[in-house]
Amino acid sequence: MSATPIESEGPPAAIRPSVGRRAWVALGVLWFIYVLNFLDRQLLSILAKPIQDSLHITDGQLGLLGGLYFAFFYCFIAIPVGWLADRTNRVAVVSIACGLWSAATMACGLSRTFGQLAVSRMAVGFGEAGGVPPSYAIITDYFPLGRRGMALGLFNLGPPVGAALGIAFGASIAAAFSWRDAFIAIGVLGLIVAALTPVLVKEPKRGGLDQAAGAAPLTRAPFWGTVRMYFSTPTLVLAALGSGATQVITYGLGNFSVLFLMREKGMTLNDVALWYALLVAVCMGGGIFASGWLIDRFTRRSKKAYALLPAISLTLAIPFYIAFVWAPSWPLALALLCGPTFLNYFYLSSSVALVQEEVKPNQRVMSGALLLLVMNFIGMGLGPTYVGAASDYFHAAHPDNSLQIALYTLTPFYVVAISLFLWLAKLLGRDTSREGAV
Repeated sequence: MSATPIESEGPPAAIRPSVGRRAWVALGVLWFIYVLNFLDRQLLSILAKPIQDSLHITDGQLGLLGGLYFAFFYCFIAIPVGWLADRTNRVAVVSIACGLWSAATMACGLSRTFGQLAVSRMAVGFGEAGGVPPSYAIITDYFPLGRRGMALGLFNLGPPVGAALGIAFGASIAAAFSWRDAFIAIGVLGLIVAALTPVLVKEPKRGGLDQAAGAAPLTRAPFWGTVRMYFSTPTLVLAALGSGATQVITYGLGNFSVLFLMREKGMTLNDVALWYALLVAVCMGGGIFASGWLIDRFTRRSKKAYALLPAISLTLAIPFYIAFVWAPSWPLALALLCGPTFLNYFYLSSSVALVQEEVKPNQRVMSGALLLLVMNFIGMGLGPTYVGAASDYFHAAHPDNSLQIALYTLTPFYVVAISLFLWLAKLLGRDTSREGAV
């Protein structure tokens, strides 16, 4: 899943500039594209059971499709796409990216073999890499200082809404027709939105609102200089590693939770379309909102809260997670899953906000991209791949509950993530003490 830095500086509320209609239209269109981004991404995990039945692929192959194959393109293409968007028309980049991943989503529905589906999923990752980074920059140039935090906060509701809609509509279409129809229908919708985007959203002037407010233009930070700075700063590296360890859990569970609930707990696609969609919308969305509020409140007292809040939330999530995997029926399992779904996402806002605070203003975009690169490649690349491979390994001895055992083995990653965040809290405490001494 991706996040945006919250901009805390700006003019007082009483003199904040007004926001025009064009800005709200741009935000609405870009938000809907972000929704489609996550909706398309969720389809594979939602429809895993009928896809397996149709193409006869293993859990390990399914893990590669949602993990390493997707993550490799999604994570590493984002850097050159960001470089390109900085130098060309950003709206065009978003439009083309949306068209690419939507066409690739349709290709997923037309796939007849594992190889075809793998190539199509790689293409989805390639396209989705170009959606979010340029959108951040466009929104920043449409909304003035003092209004960007709100605008980017609304934009970041795209993932939970997209995930919930993907579950609801994808499962409903698959239940009524077939899994192929779900991919094709949502891909067609994306192509329509991609074509309308340049008509509805105009490219804003880069930095125009900042210069109008009297801000001096920033010089560009050197690319390799920022990379060296990031990976030589222990707090930044620990934030990325702690987030990556957490994402091994969130992506590993997220890519197999529906298959687990259907195959080993007896849930149906119609049940998934209603109850699982509601759980994701309420609990994931609520967790992201609550974590942001708590971070704003507690980091005023100490920077250690950036690390302690994720450590505490993940500690609280462990018993709920183990009970969810153990639960003998899907209604009880779904109720217990509310805990991890709410608590597992506190790390995201914490890590992004910390990185933005720790670096220079002209290093924020690149530093945020490096954070996302590290944590997504670890979590998105390893999580689903590991769970799928573990399920295949346990299948010979435990054919009826191999996925349950595989999900149990994710529990140690909670301990790894908590340990990394506690280590980060210790370093942040030292930094705060030094600042106080000065």
